[in-house]
Amino acid sequence: MSLKVTGGEMDIDRAANVSFFDFVGGVQLLQGEDTRVAMPVILIGICVSGAVGNLLVLLIFMRDFRNGKGSEVKVLLASLASTDSVILLLCAPVRAVTYYRQTWTLGSFLCSTADWFQHSCVVAKTLILAATTRAEHTVVPRAATGPPNSPTWIHGALALIWVVSMLFPIPQMLFASVVQRGGDTVCVSQMPACASDFMSLFYKIYPTAAFAVPITFTLGYYTKTLHSAVNHAPSPQHQSKVTLVLLCLSGALGLMLLPEWGTFTWIRLGYNKPPVGLIIFAQVLLYACSSLSPVILMTIIHFNARGLPACIYSTYLHILSHL
Repeated sequence: MSLKVTGGEMDIDRAANVSFFDFVGGVQLLQGEDTRVAMPVILIGICVSGAVGNLLVLLIFMRDFRNGKGSEVKVLLASLASTDSVILLLCAPVRAVTYYRQTWTLGSFLCSTADWFQHSCVVAKTLILAATTRAEHTVVPRAATGPPNSPTWIHGALALIWVVSMLFPIPQMLFASVVQRGGDTVCVSQMPACASDFMSLFYKIYPTAAFAVPITFTLGYYTKTLHSAVNHAPSPQHQSKVTLVLLCLSGALGLMLLPEWGTFTWIRLGYNKPPVGLIIFAQVLLYACSSLSPVILMTIIHFNARGLPACIYSTYLHILSHL
């Protein structure tokens, strides 16, 4: 096998017994100082801003829980913010280091687990948002229930979500390995041809079950719920706010993760290689999605009915009321 990445174009000659080839932990062997400097700077900027935003969201939810203003959906949104923080603080730095060094320098263990762990977190995000469709959005005062607590089903749902999310991407570990290319070390994922039939089926089911179905279900559910709240609820401004937040979160997640899932499936189903620029763009959007979530939460929930956020919110409700 030989591989070459120059001038933003990836040229890969696979061995006869390899069905597909992909870099793990970020595109490697890129030539050019612009990419080497720009990508780490962009990723670090996204990480810092996103981590701060998610921390603020978690602090706000902690304050609400202490004041007896918690709800089932807030527990799930706090879990979502925690997952976003993990992606930004543990997954994105691996890519930043890889783009800066242009080769793999983080050892065989991280080579085997980097993409598996990131995919586990991404799948968990999608499933957590889907689980919010089951959650009660109403606040239960502490005086009525004693100390703040979470319903038992949420703990079970989160445990199940993380088990499923960590099992689904296991092939990301099985086929990842460190290889030498001339004097360079690279981390790659290579699937042997003997497993191609089974894995071809798996890579059609995996993105569908882990991304397409949950996102479509969540968007459809909240669109229908928001439309009903605006047209039939006695107090639409109050009852539709949380639904609007969750619809925005679901829509942003679906749009921003679509390129990542698209390139992932594209490579593994054996089609022509996607452009390197598209792969890098998809990876940046993945981390930007984790930085955008706290912005959506804090903008729509915690701004009062004054200023631009309220105007956008009222306009959105007005449009929906005429659908």
